Amino acid sequence: MSQRNLAWLITVPALVVFAAVLAATAPPPEPHYKQVRTIVDVLADVEKNFYRELTPKEKQQLVEDMINGGLQKLDPYSEYFNEERLKQFAADNKGVFAGIGAYLGVDPKTGVLKVDSPMPDSPALEAGLQADDLILKIDGKETDGMRFEEARTHIKGEPGTAVRLTILRPSAGSTFDVTVTRALIQTHPVKGFARRADDPTRWTYLADEANKIAYIRLSEFSETAGREVKAALQEAEAAGAKALILDMRGNPGGLLRQSIEIGDLFLGGGYIVRTRDRHDTGRDEQAKADGTVWESAERMPMAVLVNRASASAAEIVAAALQDNGRAVIVGERTYGKGSVQKSFDSPDGKTALKLTTERWLTPNGKNIHRWPESKETDDWGVRPDAGLEVKMTPEQIVQTILHQREAERIRPKGNGGAKPAADKPAPDKPADPPKKPAKVDPDQPEPVKLDPNFKDPVMEKALEYLRKKVAG
Repeated sequence: MSQRNLAWLITVPALVVFAAVLAATAPPPEPHYKQVRTIVDVLADVEKNFYRELTPKEKQQLVEDMINGGLQKLDPYSEYFNEERLKQFAADNKGVFAGIGAYLGVDPKTGVLKVDSPMPDSPALEAGLQADDLILKIDGKETDGMRFEEARTHIKGEPGTAVRLTILRPSAGSTFDVTVTRALIQTHPVKGFARRADDPTRWTYLADEANKIAYIRLSEFSETAGREVKAALQEAEAAGAKALILDMRGNPGGLLRQSIEIGDLFLGGGYIVRTRDRHDTGRDEQAKADGTVWESAERMPMAVLVNRASASAAEIVAAALQDNGRAVIVGERTYGKGSVQKSFDSPDGKTALKLTTERWLTPNGKNIHRWPESKETDDWGVRPDAGLEVKMTPEQIVQTILHQREAERIRPKGNGGAKPAADKPAPDKPADPPKKPAKVDPDQPEPVKLDPNFKDPVMEKALEYLRKKVAG
């Protein structure tokens, strides 16, 4: 089996692959042969005696479930990838997908599929779609009664193919059809404080203009994370930033090399992370003197925001900056994932095994992993600095997420009632009212509304700390 030059930290059938490897070894190891023989015997018994005949797809799924079930018992982060899952996993790490480039949601008033926001540089934005547009039909098929995942599947598709959407724009009171050509969409893991008024596809990074405190939110460690963080830092510094808030709340992790690259942006020396395998050997990744963007904690004070959903690569960066005295940690204790996964390809390269191969240590030599038997009182995860722990209520957490989504939305510049340039309807075409949900669950709670007066307590704590630092 070939090993990919890629490591993950984490958000055939393999039986045939394993048998092929064993067949290439003469003679096969006796214990391995017996283990494979057991699996083959079980499959043969199912094939012969199960109360009904399985389809080829069901047989394939049975083998994959057997493999993944066993791997999950060994380690929750190890996984067998079939061909489809491998393609999706590779696309996620690259930060790309095929579609029209729009965040979709459901309108809480009508239950109708809607556009939460088009993405920057996307076919959806180019076609003129706007936030809050209601999608009444997809290629002539009404979305009323369509499951959300089903609607997403209809809208996504191969690059270069087209999808025709029937749109109701509440702000203009009109309906129209628009054809959008799908493309490969690059997702962006880095966000700023607010969309720029002059160009909503770009960010402003100053969260506190008076004290020149910048804000960068990093949502995942995909392949573009490092260069996007560096570009955001340079833009924030050009705007006069004197301090930085790096928000990694809810960041599930991603690629190991990206965590090293991002840690290196803030450190001129010292360890970033250490990895150790089953033989207690590994790598000690150190920050380089060159390439650092914001090195000095005295010149550019820094606060990192984390929560219980900050995991893996996010924990590597947080621990590296904390242990090296580069930044303080604000929020709550992180998830506690101190392991590294690597991918091993099948001979044909179409499937793979993602396997936990190493554990990682902080610069101070601590493994922060939370084991299944770990208790709340045990020492796992990355903890906030003294006096900077913030406990949030469920209501505050929901409001924080709603405000983050609101900040990400791309809104039209001025002409809110304009229609897309393509497929303009006749001027007198009446607006088709969206249909109400067929059934209303009386036990379903009312959707939570955005509170315009809400202040994120974790953000406020970080601003309070940095304002004192900037004041000197």
